[in-house]
Amino acid sequence: MGLKAALSKPFAALIVKGINKWKYNAIAVQKQTFSSLIHKASDTAFGKDHDFANIKTYSDFKKQVPVRDYEDLRPYIDRIVAGEANVMWPGKPEYFAKTSGTTSGAKYIPISKESMPEHLKAARNALLTYIHETGKADFVNGKIIFLQGSPVMSIKNGIKVGRLSGIVANLVPAYLQRNRMPSYQTNCIEDWETKVDAIVDETIREDMTLISGIPPWVQMYFDKLTEKSGGKNIKDIFKNLQLFVYGGVNYEPYRAKIESSIGRKVDSIETYPASEGFIAYQDSQHDKSLLLLVDAGMFYEFIPADEYHKPDALRLSLEEVELDRNYVLILNTNAGLWGYSIGDTVKFVSKHPYKIQVTGRIKHFISAFGEHVIGEEVEQALWTAAEEEGVSVVEFTVAPQITPPEGGLPYHEWFVEFAVAPKDLEAFSRKVDEVLQRKNIYYYDLITGKVLQPLVIRSLKKHAFVDYMRAEGKLGGQNKVPRLANDRKIADSLSSFTI
Repeated sequence: MGLKAALSKPFAALIVKGINKWKYNAIAVQKQTFSSLIHKASDTAFGKDHDFANIKTYSDFKKQVPVRDYEDLRPYIDRIVAGEANVMWPGKPEYFAKTSGTTSGAKYIPISKESMPEHLKAARNALLTYIHETGKADFVNGKIIFLQGSPVMSIKNGIKVGRLSGIVANLVPAYLQRNRMPSYQTNCIEDWETKVDAIVDETIREDMTLISGIPPWVQMYFDKLTEKSGGKNIKDIFKNLQLFVYGGVNYEPYRAKIESSIGRKVDSIETYPASEGFIAYQDSQHDKSLLLLVDAGMFYEFIPADEYHKPDALRLSLEEVELDRNYVLILNTNAGLWGYSIGDTVKFVSKHPYKIQVTGRIKHFISAFGEHVIGEEVEQALWTAAEEEGVSVVEFTVAPQITPPEGGLPYHEWFVEFAVAPKDLEAFSRKVDEVLQRKNIYYYDLITGKVLQPLVIRSLKKHAFVDYMRAEGKLGGQNKVPRLANDRKIADSLSSFTI
């Protein structure tokens, strides 16, 4: 065992001891965070507009601060982007994380000098928690790769602007710099395919022990490595690969393909980072749920997903949540986001400590006929059927087909790229449909009531989703294909890729 690995174990024990202090005292920590956030922002423009000086309780806060999304908060954010100080948080942000908006064009998420360290701390602690639980620390002596956006940043009115992953790339601790790959020059390549080819050339002969990234783009990296090596599995290229760290999408639909590419199982850690804050990470190899980071400078709120669009929707603090109920996650952060709807849905699987599963996006659902099918349900339906049938899926998306060109009842149309296709696509489709009916009673009623016919799966050509994302200018980085939509924009574009 190398020196770095040896030193990491006592350090991990110390960090986990600190984590346990807030992990089992979550409500008190959240109350303290709430008070601190309100106090620090009371003299900002937002704080004055919403009478923060007279907010004493969470009930007061809910009366003064409505739930908003980015577009609703944009008048304040635009003032920050224009260079104004003390708008939503004291001073000016250290960075803007630039993300793609669906209706608003580019979105600029403020990152403050208080919030940035929380991103780095959470990523570090996810690894240290793993070391403490498993005793496995050898990976810190090998090469580590983060498949991420370019670290090149622009300047907007004196504030650095970049992708979150690119910002973080500039702040990797010195003790990891020697191990980290790819090189800065390669990381700066903007074209994703050119970048991945360069990463393959740089890493194929290295001792890679940890790989991190969004699963579909990691899979692209693995495919190119296999091709470059003449067909080798990843385990034969990187013999000491120990750990895969991922986030951004549900891993389960990708797990079989990635594990097949590797050629053996490796430990994995799921993380839940967002530009707005690092929200949760998997803290045990024996439990796939994610530990909610209640001591990360954020005060969390939750709205039941089935009430989200109601004007009088319940708005709950952490101590009021129930297990196994879908909630829309609302953030209040030490970068100045207030009552901010991040758009994600989560459910709690534990309250001691508070652990969550990410279940989807509040905007990503199908309810063309009142069924309100959500991402968690379609993913579990496909995953269950695929596991039973020995099928492997690269990627998929679902849309309603309201007026079938062939006539007949409407249906949900699934566009699936298979790595290992089912022997009988129609039989496989029926199995997926049966699971989905069990998951969603409204969908079941529509099928049995002859309002909908069972779902239809369209098998897509190899690399269909990569080709689609390339055509859209969204290949690589943090870009993801929405799993569900109520319109047919993506579906119609994918129709040309059907087999």
